[in-house]
Amino acid sequence: MPLPTVEIETAPHPGHSVIWLHGLGADGNDFAPIVPELVSPTWPALRFVFPHAPVRPVTVNGGMPMRAWYDIVGVDLISRQDETGMRASIASVETLIARENERGVPTGRILLAGFSQGGAIALAAGLRHADKLAGVIALSTYLPLQEAFAAERSPANGHTPVFWGHGTADPIVPLTRGVNSRDLLQSLGYPVSWHTYPMPHSVCAEEVTDLRQWMTVRLEA
Repeated sequence: MPLPTVEIETAPHPGHSVIWLHGLGADGNDFAPIVPELVSPTWPALRFVFPHAPVRPVTVNGGMPMRAWYDIVGVDLISRQDETGMRASIASVETLIARENERGVPTGRILLAGFSQGGAIALAAGLRHADKLAGVIALSTYLPLQEAFAAERSPANGHTPVFWGHGTADPIVPLTRGVNSRDLLQSLGYPVSWHTYPMPHSVCAEEVTDLRQWMTVRLEA
């Protein structure tokens, strides 16, 4: 069963989809307000799919149950990664992509987006996916499961474009963590469109403008 979702269609009969994963402790409603700010009137009809992550205890937050794509054990984000949780969320994304295919949207017209740990899953799932996606949008995040990535990455998505936005004052996912992930992807040949902004762990208007320009190119296909 696909995860429960919030969905917004910009016009009838959308032929493109954006699957957008929220951050820790939020839910699918979190990024729904960005749609009117982001969407260009020149774009084709789009379906935005905002899934709700499962509720699970989060160790770094004292074991408090909240919506999370995986558990976080330490503030450095990479010690004792919750590989089981990450792989379950990757599988959930696969199910959401398959549902868009069933609704008539080919994989090549699907963008996978995410913020913070949602962005980590967007990268991990998208670049492992067997069929080529239109692109991956990674906001204030990092690439998880790096040790397995080179062996598990999908040849079909080996040159899939990545938009990456990161705050220079991010206290949650430090800029260096994003830079290291970007460098790894670029070393493997991924075209990463890298943008930094003078902001904390958040999204800003300038970033939305840059993302709109990047998405416009991806949606011409």
